[in-house]
Amino acid sequence: MAQRRTLPPLNAVRAFEAAARLESFKQAAVELGVTQGAISQHVRLLEDWLGDPVLFRRATRRVALTPAGKALLDEIGPALDRIAEAVQRHRATHGDGPAAVLRVNALATFSMRWLLPRLKRFRDDHPDIEVRLTTSNEPIDELPESYDVVIRGGPDVFHGFTSRLFLSERRLPVCSPALIARLPLDDVADLAAHTWLNVSSMPRLWHDWLARAGQPRITPSETLTFDHFFLSIQAALDGLGVAMGPTALIGDDLASGRLIAPFPNVSLPARSYFAYVPDGSQHASPTAVFYDWLVREGQQAARRPTSAS
Repeated sequence: MAQRRTLPPLNAVRAFEAAARLESFKQAAVELGVTQGAISQHVRLLEDWLGDPVLFRRATRRVALTPAGKALLDEIGPALDRIAEAVQRHRATHGDGPAAVLRVNALATFSMRWLLPRLKRFRDDHPDIEVRLTTSNEPIDELPESYDVVIRGGPDVFHGFTSRLFLSERRLPVCSPALIARLPLDDVADLAAHTWLNVSSMPRLWHDWLARAGQPRITPSETLTFDHFFLSIQAALDGLGVAMGPTALIGDDLASGRLIAPFPNVSLPARSYFAYVPDGSQHASPTAVFYDWLVREGQQAARRPTSAS
């Protein structure tokens, strides 16, 4: 007969892990949906079950782990992660139980041009996770509600959040193959015969790119100005002119040949895309699953060449 396991009260273990990870009984209570007093009682129960020494040093506003508490957290945290991952795998394999909900907030153009075309792959690989996507351009600390993952430019630092780079970006001129067939772009000076597509929020893009290309005095035959990158990209796809394209948002168009970068070796730096998640949640499923998936997708996108052909 297999030896019976000696286990502590599991609700007490869960309360201890949350309080230790968050360094707060109050925040642990919010995360687990119980009262702060319940967390305190569970921790005391676990300490009584284990015997000396105590797990926390209590202060007025925060709690701090003792060396014994730190040692216990180092063992219990990964064990709970493995249990959560096992449950997720079981649900994915057997179709049991409701999908876990992952609340994601991302920039609007990024969502339309990069994230949405890839979400089906994520859903196919992780049917146990339901992504609920909201778009906005507000800074993280001004969002009216909380999210599991927030996608913004960076690097930035927000209190209470951990960030991870997953996609870099540069900016360079792009246009449709049909436009080049009508008006060749063999040299930077040829841009003078073209319509330049501008974005009102970034009026110096063309000026800065031409300076980097060594042709600062060129002027366009015409200009069209839009209030959003998405519109300027769409105008380029429709053959209306040459846009300053953010490489992360046009990578699929370049790879498919819908857009061409006639001068791929001259580009401007831009802010990269980061996933911001609440502190402590980057190792918890399903946030960790989505976190890692973003990085893999970003790495795959980075391997695509930017070409004029």
